[in-house]
Amino acid sequence: MTNDKGSATSSLQFTETMKGYAGAGQKDFQSGYEAGKGVASSIAFTLTISIDDVERFIDSPLHQADAAGHLNCGLLGGRVPVERGRFNLFVDSVGDRLRKKMLYRLFVRNRQNEPLTIAGHKDIFDDPGPDLWSDTTTLYVSILRGHVEPADDSKADVVAAGIMHLGALDFMKQMATFRCFAATRSKRWAALERFGRFFLGNLWGVYGRPDFSLTNTRYEREIALFTTEGVPDAQCTHHAITTADKLGLGMLRFTRAACDDVVLLIHGLTSSSDMFIMPEHYNLVSYLLDHGFTDIWTLDGRMSNRLPYNLLRHRYTMDDVALFDYPPALERIREAVGSSVRIHVICHCLGAVSFTMSLFGKAVTGVSSVVANSAALTPRVPGWSRVKLTIAPFVTEYILGMTYLDPLFSERPGLTLGKIMGKVTSCFHRECDVPACHMLSLMWGAGSPALYNHKNLADITHRRGGDLYGPTSVHYYRHVLKMVKADNTAVKYDPLNTEHSALPDNYMAYAHEIETPVLFMTGQENHVFSDSNILCHARLEQRVPGRHQLRVIPGYGHQDVFMGTHVDRDIFPHILEFLTANARPVRDSKEQAEFSSPVCYQSDFPDY
Repeated sequence: MTNDKGSATSSLQFTETMKGYAGAGQKDFQSGYEAGKGVASSIAFTLTISIDDVERFIDSPLHQADAAGHLNCGLLGGRVPVERGRFNLFVDSVGDRLRKKMLYRLFVRNRQNEPLTIAGHKDIFDDPGPDLWSDTTTLYVSILRGHVEPADDSKADVVAAGIMHLGALDFMKQMATFRCFAATRSKRWAALERFGRFFLGNLWGVYGRPDFSLTNTRYEREIALFTTEGVPDAQCTHHAITTADKLGLGMLRFTRAACDDVVLLIHGLTSSSDMFIMPEHYNLVSYLLDHGFTDIWTLDGRMSNRLPYNLLRHRYTMDDVALFDYPPALERIREAVGSSVRIHVICHCLGAVSFTMSLFGKAVTGVSSVVANSAALTPRVPGWSRVKLTIAPFVTEYILGMTYLDPLFSERPGLTLGKIMGKVTSCFHRECDVPACHMLSLMWGAGSPALYNHKNLADITHRRGGDLYGPTSVHYYRHVLKMVKADNTAVKYDPLNTEHSALPDNYMAYAHEIETPVLFMTGQENHVFSDSNILCHARLEQRVPGRHQLRVIPGYGHQDVFMGTHVDRDIFPHILEFLTANARPVRDSKEQAEFSSPVCYQSDFPDY
């Protein structure tokens, strides 16, 4: 039996592109790079690395493969083919088992037909700080006169030296070029998995990341998935709703008694109702039930990880969420409780962005008050997040061919591109040993960690982050980016889409007409939407002074505002105070004035 290459063995190949600069007459790599860059003397190659026998490649101490392709270098007269090339992966350094080398040796000829050798190496060594990416993507190159073997390098005439790099986009393209050839599909997957274990196992051996195994380990769940055990002392019922664009959504209702003031809780993208009913701490639903709000509803919209929609390559935007998800949810509540009952909304993250879009876009009416956490009508993100919003959708969908990003990539069975992404991501995050936390920092915000402060979470909450935040496709990123570019303003994604004609192109357009008071809340250390809500409150304060409120919570970030161990002490009283003030008639003008102070905490953010 033979494979596609005509052999009974399993073979593998991938393509790598690297670019940099080399200086003529230089022997030192850094000096050559700087000299070459100064005169635009570039050097680049695209190589196809071919491993004819994966088993033999891994078992051999040289780990050697063939390299074919072309080199483009002004010092050689332009583009020249590689006559013969070798690539060695993770070769042991003499006398240092913790240092590895990736070696490149390419035999070429310049335009004058003179033989030359490109000798390059990557130095794989764990220096202080996060250096895995720079080590594995930096190639130090020398151009030697003649076709020179390694034993003769010290005697060779050095024509030039420099440094080449593998860019992030080229790395993503490289990951998509892996091809395995064997007699059967199972043998192909087995060979690819063994190569993956070899590659990532060597990185683990050098950089010391814990739990870097690629075996099919089972994710051990400590708290049941989608449990309602966090609210044991209330009647829990499920209510199905259908959107106008024909999606089925769900609502949970927790009741102890009839109440004139009903509260609806709305999650953000990739989270769900679970963020409000967590059993490991005094959660928001239980807190509100205990403090007089005895009829609480949670909505699982199309962005919820309890539903399958985030696993699809969709083209939903927050316009869809604003127009289609919230109106039937509020209608279902009113059917159950009556039209005279006041409805208050607490919303978070992109749930807060989309709900305030729905409210200020007049898709929903009759809401008595809103608490919007982290972001609303003025999304603003850190600089690194803006870069990720720009490249992530294209790279994820069209280069990697992936449908979604998943915090639990590292724990999923089998060797997949997602698992490799999860493991590699963990190599850049030394702040903790929870792979899901590392992926969440890649998916959202900027920081280590990005979503929360570790100190605010219970250990079990930290460990089960992959359940609390599920997978998501990336099209919502495009809408966020458009808002960021639109002077940090919530705008319609596609003004020409007739389905959304009932919504305004700019969701600030009716701001002066919306009488529903909003409490804009944010953690002072928010690394996802930074000071978005401070900006939103400032802009609305200019239009309708005194109508809306602001709370900036010291010591908290983006998600720990609802998931932290001590949120019942640090966060929920702010929410309760606001709800209570809007749930009963204000007794006198003095009480109104006391609560209407627009800023209740002086932050370190700049003025607007």
